[in-house]
Amino acid sequence: MSLVVNLYYTGENDSAKRFAEEMEKTGVAQRIRNEPGNERYDYFQSLNDSETILLIDQWRDQQALNAHHASPMMHKLANLREKYDLHMRVERYVTDVQGIPANDQKFIRK
Repeated sequence: MSLVVNLYYTGENDSAKRFAEEMEKTGVAQRIRNEPGNERYDYFQSLNDSETILLIDQWRDQQALNAHHASPMMHKLANLREKYDLHMRVERYVTDVQGIPANDQKFIRK
């Protein structure tokens, strides 16, 4: 089981995109990817809303996520969110330990 957190960063004048670019260019995103228990940390841009960037943030378990939240990295994140005046919407999911059912796999092109 993993925890998947979808964070939608929204701003104005491409601020969410600039935030994600700075996260990548400065290495903050990679340092988060290197934290124990991180399984995914990837940014995406919506085709329907150019002012929103989606972060898919996946952690091994709640303890790993708690450690991330208690890390000095969160201070850097908070400062960047303020710098770019971003607002967030969050969705949280638990992965399906059973995987993709055989009945659904017929719709997946590999």
